[in-house]
Amino acid sequence: MSTEYVSAERLVELKEELNTLKTIERKKIAEQLEYAKSLGDLSENAEYHEAREAQVTVEDRIEYLEDILKRAIIVQAKGGSIIDVGSTVVVEREGTKAEQTVVIVGSEEINATQGKISNTSPLGSQLIGKKKGDTAIISTPRGDVTYRIITVQ
Repeated sequence: MSTEYVSAERLVELKEELNTLKTIERKKIAEQLEYAKSLGDLSENAEYHEAREAQVTVEDRIEYLEDILKRAIIVQAKGGSIIDVGSTVVVEREGTKAEQTVVIVGSEEINATQGKISNTSPLGSQLIGKKKGDTAIISTPRGDVTYRIITVQ
């Protein structure tokens, strides 16, 4: 069983979603199923089949969220010199002068537009354990890409 790293805020969001699915969505779907059953022949009843599909989707999501919550470890923003989950890192791709800021997060909080990358992504996994001045080499289909670590926050 692997660990799932989440921020305290994300943990609250996941718990709220799980509660909503269990208390509100399950009830709505049960009502939809009852209504659809009242329409008669289930073999050709589109409403019934849609409600059953919705039920499967909700139950799958509940199972997924419960699994994440069992494995969740809350991470705080790190302030040390060694990169870990929660660290904010400024890197420079070799051959360019462009700096990129990334935050190492668990897979539930990935957001490319905010620079949040997973600790299991190619770059994230290569940065873990490194410090300012080190390099991280990422293998890509077009060849290796080297990133130099400018700062660690």
